[in-house]
Amino acid sequence: MRTIGLLGGMSFEGSATYYRLINEGVRDQLGGLNSADTVLRSVNFDKIVEMQKAGRWDDAGQYLAQAAQGLERAGAECVMICAVTMHLVADAVEAATALPFIHIVDETARRLSANGRQRPLLIATRYTMENGFYQARMAKQGIEVIVPDEAGRLAAHDIIFNELCQGKILDTSRQVLIDLIATAKVAGADSVIFGCTEIGLILDPDALPLPGFDSTVIHADAAVAFALG
Repeated sequence: MRTIGLLGGMSFEGSATYYRLINEGVRDQLGGLNSADTVLRSVNFDKIVEMQKAGRWDDAGQYLAQAAQGLERAGAECVMICAVTMHLVADAVEAATALPFIHIVDETARRLSANGRQRPLLIATRYTMENGFYQARMAKQGIEVIVPDEAGRLAAHDIIFNELCQGKILDTSRQVLIDLIATAKVAGADSVIFGCTEIGLILDPDALPLPGFDSTVIHADAAVAFALG
């Protein structure tokens, strides 16, 4: 079994989901008391959020790059960022080590393509929805990503940071997100991407107006495939 290197803590709610899914995946395949061999570097999310708000993405990239180097020294054989938004600085992290980097957007694009989906709605933080890096990377695989309007983007962002990242799951917020998905369906979306590690805490991908693709689950599946490759 190869050792998975996880950059986590952004938020720890989402990282806990990664840890559970990866270990469940290894146990399901190997049985018994088998679990994943992992190295986890969990950062202080508040420090990252300060950099995000100030637009200090280069600093954030260097911070996570140094953390990735720590994973390599600790024996990790790959690197994963357990947060979709921080893939905005994935290039800096990937360049910091010689280890394979498992990119969440690439893995999600492959899953969408395998299911014949080409026009997904992306629900994520404003940074992810508005920066353009996610859409550009998906476009390389022939997928056209759409996002909610400005009010919808703000609502989703607030639900993620002010509720989900703090362990709050509200029915009213669930309905807000479902309404965004219903609107996107009318506009021609054929699926919805859970583009933040915490979205799966509030939405069931099988109980929505459109087929749901939880990128955290997809990313975790890729980690298990790497570990047991």
